[in-house]
Amino acid sequence: MQRIVGIDPGLRVTGWAVVSLADGTIEPQLVEAGVFRLDAGQPIEHRLEQLFDDLEALIDQHEPAIMVVEKLYAHYRHPRTAILMAHARGVILLAAQRKDVAVEHIPSTAVKKALTGHGHASKEQMQHAVASQCGLREPPSPPDVADAIAIALTHGRRVAVDRL
Repeated sequence: MQRIVGIDPGLRVTGWAVVSLADGTIEPQLVEAGVFRLDAGQPIEHRLEQLFDDLEALIDQHEPAIMVVEKLYAHYRHPRTAILMAHARGVILLAAQRKDVAVEHIPSTAVKKALTGHGHASKEQMQHAVASQCGLREPPSPPDVADAIAIALTHGRRVAVDRL
């Protein structure tokens, strides 16, 4: 059995999800998911340290074989956002490296297409798709959780197909 962690990076809220992929199966199973809520009132250095500590604890608890992180997307109107998000991604990559966890990067459009059939699905569409595919009674909230679950599921399914 392989454990996969999906991460939706953020500096206020970082979504995370753990799925397991049993040998001989093609559908990953959701183990646990949630968010790290970072104190937006604190300087960025403090939030990055908090994110690093939370990630290390998650890795220690679930012992994943791989961490899948959403690729950074930069809109030309908001270059500062991309720069700030790069800080969070850097910390995520460092935490994985420190714990000897392999890392994969996946574009959000690929995740959205894999779960909904549309590469530009809305947050709400993603939440409903994740709820449906995981058999959840309610859509995961906040949307960062649904995104992290979708990231982990998408990679898990790719791994399963590659095994066939």
